[in-house]
Amino acid sequence: MTLPSPASSKGAPAVLSLSGVAVRREGNRVLEDISWRVGPDERWVVLGPNGSGKTTLLGVAGARLWPTAGTVEILGARLGAVDVRTLRPRISFVSGAVTRQLRADITTLEVVVSGRFGALETWWHTYAPEDWERAQRLLAEGGVGQIAERPFGVVSEGERQQVLLARALMGRPELLLLDEPFAGLDLGARERLLTRLNSLVVDPAGPPLVLVTHHCEEIPPGTTHAGLLRGGRLLAAGPLADVMTSELVSEAFELAVTVGCEDGRWWSRAV
Repeated sequence: MTLPSPASSKGAPAVLSLSGVAVRREGNRVLEDISWRVGPDERWVVLGPNGSGKTTLLGVAGARLWPTAGTVEILGARLGAVDVRTLRPRISFVSGAVTRQLRADITTLEVVVSGRFGALETWWHTYAPEDWERAQRLLAEGGVGQIAERPFGVVSEGERQQVLLARALMGRPELLLLDEPFAGLDLGARERLLTRLNSLVVDPAGPPLVLVTHHCEEIPPGTTHAGLLRGGRLLAAGPLADVMTSELVSEAFELAVTVGCEDGRWWSRAV
């Protein structure tokens, strides 16, 4: 069963539009025939098992990875007809790959403020006092303002994810992409990050976002749309309640599960 991906709401231009997209590596199919639209006021979650192509899909959506076939339009620009150096700064990532690129001894405040220009070091650019104030405020909004002067390499995994999210928001992105931000978090850290993400998804002034995860329990309340990937193909995409059914989630993960939602929080369990 496949649901069509919805058109952008209220006739507004899509923030992200993929048509017939495929990605192949060394003859292996990673993504195949992906057609997908994200509207400017939509907040998406993409779920699927390991190896289904979720991270690759985010790479294409963020202009970090070139598709083998198909067309990709991001923020009104078509890949192949735009200088990606001007496009990429308009898109922010929360990803473990960013962690591996940052020096361990840089302070968390410096990590955040460097997101103003998408840099890895603060000495590459000049920052105004209001930039430092905004960075401190973003840390405080994530509940980690007290660690501003700590080295990034010694903070906990939960604190690190809040810092990376603050860094992503520092540049005022027009599209926010989050690649498994809950990986490795304990219960408390997961709930604190969910609370922070909930505040973003329900904020009308917030950027459209796409969150990749493995678990229904990690869908922030307020999420509007969902996509399910299996074997590199988009099994279903559309309004959250239409996609997060026991039938479709079971098909995506090739395991019979029951899916439910209580007080805005989703859950799943094997039948």
